[in-house]
Amino acid sequence: MTVVTEAPPPSPPPEPAGRGAGGDRPRRPVGGRGGWFLVLPALLPILVLSVGPLLHGVLLAFTDAQSGRTEPTRWIGALNFRDLLHDTLFWESFRIGLVWALAVTVPQFLLALGLALLLDQDLRLRLPARVLAIVPWAMPEVVVGIMWRLVYHPDAGILNETLREVGLGGGRDWLSGLATALPAVIVVGVWAGLPQTTVALLAGLQNTPRELHEAAAVDGAGAWRRFRTVTWPALRPIALALTALNLIWNFNAFALVYVLTSGGPGGRTRLPMLFAYEEAFRYGQFGYAAAMGCVMVAVVSIALAVFLAGRLRGGERT
Repeated sequence: MTVVTEAPPPSPPPEPAGRGAGGDRPRRPVGGRGGWFLVLPALLPILVLSVGPLLHGVLLAFTDAQSGRTEPTRWIGALNFRDLLHDTLFWESFRIGLVWALAVTVPQFLLALGLALLLDQDLRLRLPARVLAIVPWAMPEVVVGIMWRLVYHPDAGILNETLREVGLGGGRDWLSGLATALPAVIVVGVWAGLPQTTVALLAGLQNTPRELHEAAAVDGAGAWRRFRTVTWPALRPIALALTALNLIWNFNAFALVYVLTSGGPGGRTRLPMLFAYEEAFRYGQFGYAAAMGCVMVAVVSIALAVFLAGRLRGGERT
């Protein structure tokens, strides 16, 4: 006789994760108001240290705030901006700032690209060379300015001493000459910002797959063609970001030029940030200086937006 046994009843499915002890309903991810409490510790320093001073500066631009004034600050509307439109000294400093930003950013990027390509090669003493390449980046701008003032010294500077030894004269005061002050400061700006751009481009080169270069070499592509078809397309996004950031940083430069020339001689190196600093802390015109800052931020933002839009459209076509 055959004994028929019943199959055991199926075990209940495991309790899904997230249910409470009573199994009432699953937990939901934190969102809505709860998410703001998690983000608030990161947003609070930005709001206090960046957004707050920015809004205060914008409001200050519409007042007649001055240092040492006993009368209360008055709201004067757009009077500071109207005066700024007719201030030829400010617009001259703005022109100098644009020349400075372009003259520093373009050579800086080209030299950094060449240096990054060199440091990416499998050469002897590559590690010490990489360390030496980033030494200027570790130096404060004030120290860099003092060091280059010694280099440009008219009597004991190494530049003039070298020129005397090779028979090209010497004794020129590079930082006080009307024709040489701005080029001399531009050289320092290129040298000081070169390591940062080099490191960023070198990181982009090392993230480019080696297999692409090897495949292009097998197909018979030369060094220039490999750079144009493999290396540059991989570096284009990094180059775009670096160019935009360097333009902003260089246009807003202050400490380096202040230590080197303080805006002289005759205002030949007076960048817009230096001009605003003098108006605020030398002449006490806080409202007028704040209006300068607003104009600089607006113009740089518009120019940067146009630049990025053009580059992005060019990237989509390619």
